[in-house]
Amino acid sequence: MISWKFSKYFEPEDGDLFEKLFKVFQELLLYTSGDVREALSWLTELDKTYHLTTEEYGMADFIQDLIDKGYLQPDQEASGGFAISSKMEVSIRQKALDDVFDSIRKTGRGQHSTTSPGMGDEFTSEIRPFEFGDKLDRIAISESLRNAQINHGIDDFTLTEGDLEIQETFYQSQMSTVLMIDISHSMILYGEDRITPAKKVALALAEMIRTRYPKDTLDILVFGDDAWQIELSEVPYLQVGPYHTNTVAGLELAMAILRRRKNPNKQVFMITDGKPTCIKVGKKYYKNAYGIDRKILNRTLALGAKCRKLGIPITTFMIASDPYLVEFVDKFTAANQGKAFYSSLEGLGEFLFMDYKQNKRKRK
Repeated sequence: MISWKFSKYFEPEDGDLFEKLFKVFQELLLYTSGDVREALSWLTELDKTYHLTTEEYGMADFIQDLIDKGYLQPDQEASGGFAISSKMEVSIRQKALDDVFDSIRKTGRGQHSTTSPGMGDEFTSEIRPFEFGDKLDRIAISESLRNAQINHGIDDFTLTEGDLEIQETFYQSQMSTVLMIDISHSMILYGEDRITPAKKVALALAEMIRTRYPKDTLDILVFGDDAWQIELSEVPYLQVGPYHTNTVAGLELAMAILRRRKNPNKQVFMITDGKPTCIKVGKKYYKNAYGIDRKILNRTLALGAKCRKLGIPITTFMIASDPYLVEFVDKFTAANQGKAFYSSLEGLGEFLFMDYKQNKRKRK
């Protein structure tokens, strides 16, 4: 028989209430592109509607705790205002990782499985004879003991080097990744916020690499009419501009960045919601936002094919499902022989993380 046991309700302590407000505030900071004043204004309105604070712990107490704990610092550009601190930036990245990859983080270490045997954490099903220099923690105990019994008998047990077997593991390779984020106007078109999920995924991916795969590299760039590289600390402040989509400029910059990286394994992740609508011809911009422009399309496809020849796969995360956009992505993916995911905003993080794991392999 199913039953429930009820107990007396206790109001949350101030510390619990701070954490509750803090999580909402972190989320608002991403939506407001790091504008502390606007985020606090939104939080105040939410408090009026949903009664998030209590008589004992109000918004003024929460703001003072943010200052005391080092999450806010005086804004040098706005008199009397506040800016987020480096500690807050780290906490936002950690929250993004928790939100996007929470179920993944609970697994064991060594998640970058590849198809090549070598020095790694995840065992394969292959067994081979022991060789000088092999690590002892890779010895296949059952197989080695069985060999000793077969070779020397059970009565006078003897284990020699010739009896030892080694269990192979998957090779754990280093990876250099460039993440391209589309900041063209369409990323907030028709009232749908697509840039905030893109920012959250970028922060989560950066935090995952920093904590789990510190030998990997991640470079982030944004592209609109032009493309430029940004620091990780700039991601929370990203805003969509009145730009067209110059995918060619983004890919050219990504290739230049990866050319400087010494890792043999390189890849590009591109988060976008539309087709390319702009290229640069000399010093002038050629733009066409209507339909599929053959001139722009051919330049983009040619660059995708060039990346393929250089061994740089491009994975496109398309957060739109219009048929003519899907047609463009299909052509681009075929030219690069990369991959494409047509993802909802909610599933973007899971798709990106799983593909990062699968691509982290030793390519010959």
